[in-house]
Amino acid sequence: MNRSPAPSRARPGAAPSRSLIVIAGVSSLGGLLFGYDTGIISGALPAIAGAFDLAETGQQLVTSAIVVGAILGAYASGRLSDRLGRRPAIIVAGAVFAIGAVLAAVAPEAWTLGIARLVLGFAVGLAAQAVPLYVAELAPPARRGGLVVMFQLAITVGILFAYLAGYALDGSWRWMFGLGALPAVMLLAGMLALPESPRWLFTHHETAAARAVLLRVRADTAVVDEELGQLAETPATGDQRRLRTLRARWLRPALVAGLGLAIASQITGINAIIYYAPTILGDAGFGRSAAMLTTVGVGVVNLVMVILGIRLVDAIGRRRLLLVLIPGAVLSLAVVAVVLMTEPAPQGAGRWLVILGVLGYVACNGGSLSVVVWLAGPEMYPLGVRSVAVAVSGFTVWFFDLLVSLTTLSLTSALGTTGTFWLFAVVNAAAFLFVFRFVPETRGRSLEEIESALRSGTFTAMR
Repeated sequence: MNRSPAPSRARPGAAPSRSLIVIAGVSSLGGLLFGYDTGIISGALPAIAGAFDLAETGQQLVTSAIVVGAILGAYASGRLSDRLGRRPAIIVAGAVFAIGAVLAAVAPEAWTLGIARLVLGFAVGLAAQAVPLYVAELAPPARRGGLVVMFQLAITVGILFAYLAGYALDGSWRWMFGLGALPAVMLLAGMLALPESPRWLFTHHETAAARAVLLRVRADTAVVDEELGQLAETPATGDQRRLRTLRARWLRPALVAGLGLAIASQITGINAIIYYAPTILGDAGFGRSAAMLTTVGVGVVNLVMVILGIRLVDAIGRRRLLLVLIPGAVLSLAVVAVVLMTEPAPQGAGRWLVILGVLGYVACNGGSLSVVVWLAGPEMYPLGVRSVAVAVSGFTVWFFDLLVSLTTLSLTSALGTTGTFWLFAVVNAAAFLFVFRFVPETRGRSLEEIESALRSGTFTAMR
């Protein structure tokens, strides 16, 4: 019998206020910068390789430098978010984004460009933890999924802008990097006018300030009082800044689900396509112009699916969205692999099947795992350890992203393009089985209700 808490009923204050939409929109500029600064390397890499005479290893190091920085940023994010607050952590990220963009644009040598990418990565890792956490702690349960997924939408918009910049500025890689300074300044300025997370304020004994923020983003005073009451009833979990707090047995189901989704979001191959699409398609016989245009198509499809995901993640739920779309990713990758097996350099109908297979994969993976991964941690982890647990999830994402970015070209060389697509198809199938077994449904439940289910042992029974 399922004894997990029932989802919160719709309340007068459940719909997001204009103020809350502005908060989610401005803070999600951190996601746009995330997407732009990770995606721009796809169009810039060929020109950088020519300018600095970089071999395959050098190209992978320049590409992966941002991921190393993101690992460092994720590691620091929990402490910064807890000590300074969620909002100041995002402000710091905005400043670092601006500095990194300028450094990359003026880099005189490959190693200085690598350092600039490392700096940008630190900002990416920090924003990837702080922004979803900030929005999740401000949003009402009925709209939390869509508002947090605005961060992923912004990532996708940033990736699309990066692809368009790469196509329009073909060869002008310094301008490609420099353009990232503009949204960084916008994020920095915009966050100065926004409030702090009410849950951070409450845990730092600023109850009056927490109430004032909730009144700003909720339409109903009764809803505010109920949320504060739930917060007051939430048990403390020791020193939330220490990793050892995550060893508690009752936390394990959330950690398994959250960290498993973090790993799956990377090893299923989406960033391999984002980082190396022109190179992989070139190996499959596509010309440079056709490969770059297909890459722009990848960005457009990813954007459309995330927009759809914003609606579906609250309408049908996180778990169901994953279980419906991941099989489509498996099928799409298998189609590409079969075509390349029969025709290594496809032409005519075969080429179109490869393009449609790649776009179908991006649609199904980008519309499921990529949508849910940044939402899962802030929802599943209890308040007392939320910041450090989300930081660990972010660290996991970036560690496996680094693994993918460092090995994709080598993997393609070793297995061939066909073998690489088959491998990613198998990994996506394994991700489906993991979701089916370990990932619960959190749609419509307050953060405090999810924590209550975790403490009572009914977390994985939520469907």
